[in-house]
Amino acid sequence: MNHVEIPAGYRTNMSRYETQKCIGLLKRLFEDTLSGALNLRRVSSPLFVDANSGINDDLNGVERPVSFDIPAIGREAQVVQSLAKWKRYALMKYGFPMGQGLYTDMNAIRRDEALDNLHSVYVDQWDWEKVIREEDRTIDYLKATVNDIVGAICDVNHTLKQISTALENLPELKREVAFITAQGLEDKYPDLTPAQREEVFVRENGTAFIIGIGGKMKSGQKHDGRAPDYDDWKLNGDLFFWNSVLNVPFEVSSMGIRVSPESLMRQLEEAGCPERKDLMFHKLLLEGKLPYSIGGGIGQSRLCMLIMGKAHIGEVQAAVWDDETIAACKAAGVHLL
Repeated sequence: MNHVEIPAGYRTNMSRYETQKCIGLLKRLFEDTLSGALNLRRVSSPLFVDANSGINDDLNGVERPVSFDIPAIGREAQVVQSLAKWKRYALMKYGFPMGQGLYTDMNAIRRDEALDNLHSVYVDQWDWEKVIREEDRTIDYLKATVNDIVGAICDVNHTLKQISTALENLPELKREVAFITAQGLEDKYPDLTPAQREEVFVRENGTAFIIGIGGKMKSGQKHDGRAPDYDDWKLNGDLFFWNSVLNVPFEVSSMGIRVSPESLMRQLEEAGCPERKDLMFHKLLLEGKLPYSIGGGIGQSRLCMLIMGKAHIGEVQAAVWDDETIAACKAAGVHLL
C-alpha cells in the first residue's frame, strides 16, 4: 500500500534547478571520494541481462523482474534488479588485480515496490565490487570497509555543507559506526520486530551497521531477506544513518563479503533452490573461476535525500507517482522532479 507523510513544518530548501545542481555536484564528489577510499575504477554496466544466465538478482525471491523478448536473438531479457552477481563476473572479465575493484551506475525497475517517502519503482545505485584474498573473508575486513564508506559519505556531507548555504544548518552525519549483529539485536530487543529493533538502535547510535542478514536467527525468523547466491549471510549487512528530517532509521547501503563455493552451496540448500548450481554464474563460482570479493550498493537517491535534507525521494529523482502522493506533496510545497 502506498503511503506518504511530509513532516510538519517541512519546507524545501532549494528550487528544482538548485536541487539538480546540488545532485550533480554531490554525485561527482562522492564517486571520486568513494573510488579513492576503496581503490575502485569506473566501468559501464548492463541495463538488462539474459533471463537464463542466473546473473540477475532475485532480491527477496518474491519481486517480479521486468522481462521482455528480443526477437533478434530469440531469447528473453530481464531488466536488472541489482548487479550483485554481474559485478563479480565483471571482475573476472576485466582481470582486476587483488585489492582493486570497480564501481558503476546501476539503474533498475522494481515494479512491485510499495511507494512511500523512501521507496520508488525506479532504483539508482552506485554498485561496487572489489577483489579480496580468501583470508580477507572476515568480520574485521567487513567492518574496515564499512568505516571507509562511512568516511567517504561524511567527507562529502561536510564539503557540501561548506559550499551550500541551503545545507549549512543541517546536522553533520556521525562518523563513528555502531556495529551489531542481527542476532545481537534480537537478543537485545526480543519483544520488538526487526524494523523496530533497527529504529531503536539507530536512533540511539546515529550511524549503525547490522551484520548477518539473510539467515535464520535463534528464533527461527530472519532479520530480513537476502538472495542466497551473492552475499555470505554471516559476512554481510546493512548501513543506516539516523535521518533527522524524517526522524527514521535510513538505510543507504546493503553490502557484504561474497559467497565462497562452500557458503554458496550451504545457502542454496537452506533457501531450497540447490538447482541454481547448474546456472552459468553459479558454475563459474563453484569451479573457482570467480575471484573472492566484497561489494555492495549505495543508493544514489537515498544519499542525496540524506545529505540534502529532503523529505521525499521524488525530490531527488524523476519517477512516476500515484495521484495521492502527487497531491500530498503539492499541498506541502514539496517539489517532485
